[in-house]
Amino acid sequence: MEKQKNGIGRRKAAVTRVFLSKGEGTITVNDKDYKTYFPLVYLQNQVERPLKTVDVVNKFDVKINATGGGVKGQAEAAMLGIARVLLEINPDFRPALKAAGLLKRDPRSVERKKFGHKKARRSYQFSKR
Repeated sequence: MEKQKNGIGRRKAAVTRVFLSKGEGTITVNDKDYKTYFPLVYLQNQVERPLKTVDVVNKFDVKINATGGGVKGQAEAAMLGIARVLLEINPDFRPALKAAGLLKRDPRSVERKKFGHKKARRSYQFSKR
């Protein structure tokens, strides 16, 4: 059997380690099927997106270890991780993955809370009297 390839994906506080190996297209996240781990259809589509973009849905088994963040962040981190591993397997996939915007890490994260404020930018209510 061919050695499995691995990659990492991040989004907000979520980190996923992705392992790809030759197989029949099963996707597992933290030892569960991805459809039970991500119950919302749009999150399932996010995870499948890189595989569908390069048309290799039934050629690889994907194993994902997800930690931190919420389900949406983990799904998007998995999407980036899968895209990176596919690129490692075959560099010819790069134009299709890049055109779909799957190789860019989303840099947005939560702004830190400032002292003297209720939240990052929200001040306490001002009272004149």
